Amino acid sequence: MGCTNLFFMVVISFSAALITYNLLISANASFKQDLPGPLNPISSSRKFIDPVIKMPFDKSLSNKNKQKRLFHTAVTASDSVYNTWQTRIMYYWFKKMKNGENSEMGGFTRILHSGKEDAFMDEIPTFVAQLLPPGVDQGYIVLNRPWAFVQWLQQANIEEDYILMAEPDHVIVKPIPNLSIDGLGAAFPFFYIEPKKYETILRRFFPVQKGPIAHIDPIGNSPVIVGKEELKKIAPTWMNVSLAMKKDPEADKAFGWVLEMYGYAVASALHGVGNILYKEFMIQPPFDRSIGKSFIIHYTYGCDYDMKGKLTYGKIGEWRFDKRSFDNSYPPKNLPLPPPGVPESVVTLVKMVNEATANIPNWGL
Repeated sequence: MGCTNLFFMVVISFSAALITYNLLISANASFKQDLPGPLNPISSSRKFIDPVIKMPFDKSLSNKNKQKRLFHTAVTASDSVYNTWQTRIMYYWFKKMKNGENSEMGGFTRILHSGKEDAFMDEIPTFVAQLLPPGVDQGYIVLNRPWAFVQWLQQANIEEDYILMAEPDHVIVKPIPNLSIDGLGAAFPFFYIEPKKYETILRRFFPVQKGPIAHIDPIGNSPVIVGKEELKKIAPTWMNVSLAMKKDPEADKAFGWVLEMYGYAVASALHGVGNILYKEFMIQPPFDRSIGKSFIIHYTYGCDYDMKGKLTYGKIGEWRFDKRSFDNSYPPKNLPLPPPGVPESVVTLVKMVNEATANIPNWGL
């Protein structure tokens, strides 16, 4: 689960030099010079992917005779209380869904980017990644995510040929098949990732010769299912693109807290890896009201309701569930269920959190 101190010193020293070099170059030259390693040019034969494509049912779910294409689920997390309780719930539901019908879920790794082991190494399969050198993240700690993936992909023995990149605040509601197909990744489209709107800025990192701006998909790195070998190429570029964007004042201001998501989208496009944009990959309560065919609940938004079941978003409700209420402490067991009239997605989420907290050993410790 770790490497020797000497090895990490070498890796970090090399990485610090690489990052510093890239940032110095990016301040004085076109970004295309900064990317690590040979980039796969976007072939003129690359198929243009319609902005939203639903997975063909017969290929993704119903072919019981096909050979399984297992994917490894990887979740990046810090050692904060906030990330830890979410990851423990996430892993609980991963284990429950792993062997269900149509599942192609393989192994699981928490990529812990704290630089040291914590108390949950025996509970959750964990790879300990080192933090970026001091000051490199420029106060944007999310930049440790691509750096953690770079380390994990280089050092870990990953048996599966595909990777699902997930997050601590994901609850798996049904077994997940491998949604990627024909060399394409499978990704959830985010409405707030808008490459066309920011084309002028993005051209600094995705030159015109790489193709139309539409080759940058409206995605982040999660949830994404992608080939392992493709991700090994994407990850260093994702790290360096994100660092360069953070260094660029205009890009930093435009992209804000989703800057690293744009970094992944650009890196994927630079390597010619397209994605099926699968809207049913996950739902995000309270705006998505039903579970439907989705596989993941992403509880990134607060859920606030009055006692008549009316959403009071933007105002603290008489009943609420918001992960940010538990940034320094564990949520208690047996949270109160929502009042009548609250949509299925929110009710299901709270019930699943309650089941997990009731069954995870030493909850709250």
